[in-house]
Amino acid sequence: MAAFDFDGTITWRDTFVPFLIRGLGWPRFLWAVVRCVPWLVGYALRLVRNDVAKACLMRATLTGRTSAEMEEWTRRWLAQDFPGQVRPWVAERMAWHHSQGHHCVMVSASPDLYLPAVTAQLGFEALICTEMEWRGDLLTGHLTDRLTGHMRTPNCYGEQKVLRLNAWLIDRFGAAAREHITLYAYGDTRGDYPMLRMASHAWYRGEPWEPRP
Repeated sequence: MAAFDFDGTITWRDTFVPFLIRGLGWPRFLWAVVRCVPWLVGYALRLVRNDVAKACLMRATLTGRTSAEMEEWTRRWLAQDFPGQVRPWVAERMAWHHSQGHHCVMVSASPDLYLPAVTAQLGFEALICTEMEWRGDLLTGHLTDRLTGHMRTPNCYGEQKVLRLNAWLIDRFGAAAREHITLYAYGDTRGDYPMLRMASHAWYRGEPWEPRP
């Protein structure tokens, strides 16, 4: 089977920020960034963890947004920003895996707001990503259609990709079969290294990759 990172691996660039800009518009997006400046600067200086800075931006941009808004943002982003974003060599690799009957899974730190539509469009069997939290109704206990702005799962980055992918493999194929699966993995940042290390065949930024001793 094959596990593909999304941003920068399948695509030419990050997609989460353009998705937010497409939904909010530049003025509201920039105001959200201003409110997150201490965390974003800290991340740039490697003083703040990736997930902490990301959580701040998510709270500032997504809190209270409805499922209908997310569907509309996704529709516009897919129509106006996503075309032309898939790297040709990745499209070729995906076509080869499909021709071999391999299971293809997307493993991304981006949120489950627009990625389900992308995975369906690109023909992935499954999506493993950062999942967002929706508000619960105190009276009924049911979820509402408004985002809390918080992540429901840990940020799907680094070792979390390994944990989540292994859990999916065991759930999909069983613990006994897990040890016999040949895994291909594709990534483009240090956050993908743990997933690449678990693979039998790994590609980093389009080139075959071997972990350093």
